[in-house]
Amino acid sequence: MPSTRPRLRTLASTALLVTALGTGLTACGSDSEASSDASSSASADATMASEITMEDPWVKAVDSGMTAAFGTLENSGGSDATLVSVTSDASDTIQLHETVEKDGTMQMQEKDGGFTIAAGGDHELSPGGDHIMFMDVTDALEPGDTVTLTLTFSDDSTLDVDATVKDYSGADESYSDGSDDSSDDMSGMDMSSEGSDS
Repeated sequence: MPSTRPRLRTLASTALLVTALGTGLTACGSDSEASSDASSSASADATMASEITMEDPWVKAVDSGMTAAFGTLENSGGSDATLVSVTSDASDTIQLHETVEKDGTMQMQEKDGGFTIAAGGDHELSPGGDHIMFMDVTDALEPGDTVTLTLTFSDDSTLDVDATVKDYSGADESYSDGSDDSSDDMSGMDMSSEGSDS
């Protein structure tokens, strides 16, 4: 009578192999799902501020009154981010401004809705364009000083940025509060796009 032991051993080995493969595939599937879940969780936990950097931040030197901060906001995230406000010890009142032509002159006014930085893009803050406006500087900001800005985004996340104070010369503009008959002369605030003096 032929022996059945080799056949039984073969069947047993096959069963063990199938079990091992099944366990391995299950483990791979679990690892993949865990990785996907972790990635989704990290994406969900990311705030607007965590995806934003401000390149070359600087503030125009001023003895008192109005001045402005500039730089380039860069968004490395996959969603748009909106800057809605800025605070600093250098000024009690800070506004987000745009520059528009009004009655033949360039005037600055508060930007409704703040500044939106597109996903994977950037938003330049520059003299003659969008900028962060300090409305009431009381202590002189001298070249070489550092001003800390706290940027707040529409999801309430915040980012602290250290900006260097620089000398700057350029053209004069006016500040408009949105009414037809009210504007403040900005003779001390130079806002052309020529650039800063290093």
